[in-house]
Amino acid sequence: LCRGEAETARHTLGLTAGQAGEVARNARLEQAPAAAAAKVYTGVLYAALDYATLPPAAQRYARASVVVFSALWGMVGLGDRIPAYRCPPGVRLPGLDAALGSWWRRRLTAMHSRQFAVDLRSGPYQGMWRPAHAATVRVLHDGKVVSHFNKATKGRLVRDLALAGVAVDGTAALAAALRELGYDVRADGDRLDITVDTLA
Repeated sequence: LCRGEAETARHTLGLTAGQAGEVARNARLEQAPAAAAAKVYTGVLYAALDYATLPPAAQRYARASVVVFSALWGMVGLGDRIPAYRCPPGVRLPGLDAALGSWWRRRLTAMHSRQFAVDLRSGPYQGMWRPAHAATVRVLHDGKVVSHFNKATKGRLVRDLALAGVAVDGTAALAAALRELGYDVRADGDRLDITVDTLA
């Protein structure tokens, strides 16, 4: 796609004119340098996680426990080496019969895990795979669900779990662990609502 007509690729990927350079970068993907996913992925959540400043034990915890869902790669560990790219899950690439989120869901459905998961993904990425045993997390402020700024809270949550080396096997145990870490948590079935005082 990105080695073809640049404007077509930009529109297909849902990029703005100011992001046109992402198309050129995608076109060189096979020759691009790779780095650990923890260094490649950026944004509010990853800034709050601040993986590079975690002590060695917490980094090992994060590498062993955290899975990032990628529309291009599927499932990526923080230590997996990947090149930088731009590809959202709602994109329908040439030659595929579905948008990437649905395409991955058909391929990941057979993957079963009995391990309890803390699902921090946004909606489009949740559609790629449904864990059998998981808690989802919402972030609230003044009684309302937070959208963009919830990522910072989720990044801090992962950091705090890694620092504490928390291992839990269910939603109730996770809620209890988060309360001990200072979070204002309310459990509702398999969903945890975390209330924050400030948006940052």
